[in-house]
Amino acid sequence: MSLEQFKNRNIGEQNYKMLDIEHRPEKSWDRFKQAFGRSIKIELFIGLAVTFGIMIRTLFRGETHTIRYPFEKIPISRRYRAIHEMKRLLESGNYRCIGCGLCEKICISKCIAMDTRYDENQRKEVSEYTINFGRCIFCGYCAEVCPELAIVHGDRYETASEQRASFALFEDMLTPIDKLKSQKEYPGFGAVSPNADDNIKKTPLAY
Repeated sequence: MSLEQFKNRNIGEQNYKMLDIEHRPEKSWDRFKQAFGRSIKIELFIGLAVTFGIMIRTLFRGETHTIRYPFEKIPISRRYRAIHEMKRLLESGNYRCIGCGLCEKICISKCIAMDTRYDENQRKEVSEYTINFGRCIFCGYCAEVCPELAIVHGDRYETASEQRASFALFEDMLTPIDKLKSQKEYPGFGAVSPNADDNIKKTPLAY
């Protein structure tokens, strides 16, 4: 359509639907009758019936569509990337991390910082390891590049804290010694095989 045709178009030929708009009440009594008539329509009672029905089923029958957080939590997928977990060796209980520094190098948000040293047996160990969860984007690169599966993503997704220092505590991520038997293992390179206990040979006596 050209500009002239657009300007000279006949609006009356189009099919418009006229709405039946009520006249605006001018007196107070007319406004009260209009508000009262809109309030007692059948849609109001239908909504109240649905609301009271859900309330009765929730209070007396226990049929609820919500969870009682924090007492109940929705199960998450195994592939969900939540707060990191640091694993231990099942035999000795030492840190599984060998201090290679790959997680620190591959971190795209630069939130991982670690420092290593050599112990009395000239074995490389990690002296400091922190993750700034305020900057972490939970991409999972650190867990994928770890050759020993020392760092993985757990299922703890609650990160609320009053202090920033709580976002970088290594002890919170490390598996406690008393819970070493219940440590959850993940498949992949460096993971413990399912029959690891059968392959362990008993050390012979000194005599």
